[in-house]
Amino acid sequence: MALPSTESLVELRHLTFGYGERVILDDVSLSVPRGKVTALMGASGGGKTTILRLIGGQNRAQSGELLFDEQDVTPMNQQEIYAARRRMGMLFQFGALFADLSVFENVAFPLREHTGLPEALIRDIVLMKLNAVGLRGARDLMPSEVSGGMARRIALARAIALDPELVMYDEPFSGLDPISLGTAARLVRHLNDSLELTSLFVSHELEQTFGIADHVIILANGKVATEGTPAQVRESVDPLVYQYVNALPDGPVHFDYPGLTVEEDFGPARTPASSQAGASS
Repeated sequence: MALPSTESLVELRHLTFGYGERVILDDVSLSVPRGKVTALMGASGGGKTTILRLIGGQNRAQSGELLFDEQDVTPMNQQEIYAARRRMGMLFQFGALFADLSVFENVAFPLREHTGLPEALIRDIVLMKLNAVGLRGARDLMPSEVSGGMARRIALARAIALDPELVMYDEPFSGLDPISLGTAARLVRHLNDSLELTSLFVSHELEQTFGIADHVIILANGKVATEGTPAQVRESVDPLVYQYVNALPDGPVHFDYPGLTVEEDFGPARTPASSQAGASS
């Protein structure tokens, strides 16, 4: 059940999106509560990252509404989209730092791009943002000189450089060692609360996600399978949610891709399609 718009920073209302004939999101309605940490979860290819792209206006819905602070993003023109994006921060998967810019210059980039602040003030803001992620001392390093976990934190400092209302994270825990993973998870929670943000992140890391999220949404088959607090999601009796949360090999999501039976594929009467095509020609 979608929250009232006054309690939501982002809301999808009966939204449908796909690529050609392939439907990714089918009449989806969900809400991202203001001031909370919301996790988008579900099997790969379920539309989680697509939702982030729709919010940022990179993709446009075929039908339905996508509201950001009660304004529909879908019909916005380029100027309106850019204005909305200045109120959002995005941490891309694996950081996506500019390889030829120093750590300092990476974080300063959005400030120089979107503001007319003097360099002295930009310097102070950059150092404050780097300090918030524990990397003020790494300001003069190049991206090639930092670890994967550090790169993710630098990208987070860049994402919050403009003091956004919404910060979106695309799999912020992917590929991190246990120490870096725990650090990243605590940072998401700490920055959300201390900066009074709204956070939306895509993740497959169940324990870390359930440890920091206020609200969890699980997508499956183009729809919302379930949503609620981590405790409520764990208690779901939906077969697909139960399989996902408990990492079970058997359930609605099958190991084998749909196809012919073993008997049909390996039986003596079976003739490969390619052979049939060759014979007919």
